Amino acid sequence: MARVLFETDGRIGRITLNRPDVLNAIDDELPRELEAAVAAANDDDNVHVIVLSGSGKGFCAGYDLAYYAEAREGKGFEATQDMPWDPMKDYSFMMRNTQHFMSLWRSYKPVIAKIHGFAVAGGSDIALCCDMIVMADDARIGYMPTRVWGCPTTAMWVYRLGPEKAKRMLFTGDTINGAQAEDWGLVLKSVPADRLDGEVDALAERVAGVPKNQLMMQKLVVNQAIEAMGLHQTQMFATVFDGITRHSPEGLNFKHRAEEVGWKQAVRERDLGTYDWTEDRPINSVKGS
Repeated sequence: MARVLFETDGRIGRITLNRPDVLNAIDDELPRELEAAVAAANDDDNVHVIVLSGSGKGFCAGYDLAYYAEAREGKGFEATQDMPWDPMKDYSFMMRNTQHFMSLWRSYKPVIAKIHGFAVAGGSDIALCCDMIVMADDARIGYMPTRVWGCPTTAMWVYRLGPEKAKRMLFTGDTINGAQAEDWGLVLKSVPADRLDGEVDALAERVAGVPKNQLMMQKLVVNQAIEAMGLHQTQMFATVFDGITRHSPEGLNFKHRAEEVGWKQAVRERDLGTYDWTEDRPINSVKGS
């Protein structure tokens, strides 16, 4: 089964993340298929605008931790190497995925992300590479792995939120709903879930009425302003740091905990703050909580 679907609807190209049985979680193949779908949309002369969405219950739950965090052998196991680890081997793997996600940013045709359910962890990386985001009020977005075992490799949080609110999200690993994301300026608009499809389609139809060359020029100008602020260098650091988070003592303890009790329990302990990853033991409470 294709992990990413592409179809055309008049002047709108529709790309759908298609692993609904695992909440559209990211494995080794999904990023490649996503970039291929973006290329297909850009190669189609009839397409003026792209809408990116997720099938099933949500947009994307991030990296498939059953595949990566629990893995004891095989491809998924490569997310955590044996020590001593090779940072550049890790960087090559993760930067490849970062560049696949950034195909949305590089797309000559505007991309609108339609978020229902959740766009978390690596799923938020994908969403934040899009030009505009429309969320359901009750949808959630955030990057919980900043608590342990992750750094957002596309590094788009600071460019979309500014430094203080980006730090607020990345220091806590919290998620926010669509209404708060709109209030903070992270997303273009938040609407009730039953209006999401109509809102995105209306916006896409409006954009689709503009000639492709005009859309391309405006996108290149706006993107250049962000890139001139050092986006490439920031992503390079973020991608290196992402590897370090997984190979630090705390990152290795998280991996071992996921192998021991399963990734769902390890993630729950991470997000609730009930596990001391430095000491590798459960804790009953967190000071100041």
